[in-house]
Amino acid sequence: KDDENINSQAFMHWRDRFLNCMEAVNRAQAASGEVKGHYLNVSAATMEDMYERAEFAKELGSVIVMIDLVIGYTAIQSMSKWARRNDMILHLHRAGHSTYTRQKNHGVSFRVIAKWMRMAGVDHIHAGTAVGKLEGDPLTVQGFYNICRETTNDIDLARGLFFEQPWAGLRKVMPVASGGIHAGQMHQLIDLFGDDCVLQFGGGTIGHPMGIQAGATANRVAQEAMIKARNEGRDILREGPRILEAAATRCAPLAQALETWKDVSFNYTPT
Repeated sequence: KDDENINSQAFMHWRDRFLNCMEAVNRAQAASGEVKGHYLNVSAATMEDMYERAEFAKELGSVIVMIDLVIGYTAIQSMSKWARRNDMILHLHRAGHSTYTRQKNHGVSFRVIAKWMRMAGVDHIHAGTAVGKLEGDPLTVQGFYNICRETTNDIDLARGLFFEQPWAGLRKVMPVASGGIHAGQMHQLIDLFGDDCVLQFGGGTIGHPMGIQAGATANRVAQEAMIKARNEGRDILREGPRILEAAATRCAPLAQALETWKDVSFNYTPT
């Protein structure tokens, strides 16, 4: 994916970036025989600019575009309508949310933002990781995911759901875990969030000592090993580290990833 801070800087014009990224996507698809994609960030200063960039992404064959929360609620809903008309997936990065969701004295809970964005019509939303660099205890973050995925939210005080919320026919949103996650946390991520989510390993892929391809291999092997173990009935939360270590004996990139990020943790104190 594009980073949320990427717009159209002098050193990386948006049109050049789109062309280069889609060339890489097409090469990866041809080499692997699998569907690949890249979230092209179309966030810009005006709606006209965003429509222009989104149209160009579509012309290049992209199936998904990305916007930032900071473009504003009217712009988000406008891009949602554009995405529906053009059969495109709309990925929302929650860039800027922490200016008010991390304020303990005032502000707005991210749970509310998740509800708003579901009503606005986005397809993806960054909803926290619990085990990465994004703040949030596991149960609270599970509550965010349930807001996005369920047709009816029952009262669940442990997860911060204080009122029943029927969603009627409103479309679901695919929650995205992104931010400081790596292959060594795979058992925690799958245990917390299940199958219906997107796991995005940015630095956990690009930062791999053996290169980006090795980083991608490590993440995929870790995921497939964990899903296989879960489907066999094993307790992946308790046995996760051993499952990963066993898989790493047959996969050098995974072994290197586990060694590289084994001690990485993030501790935030909210204001």
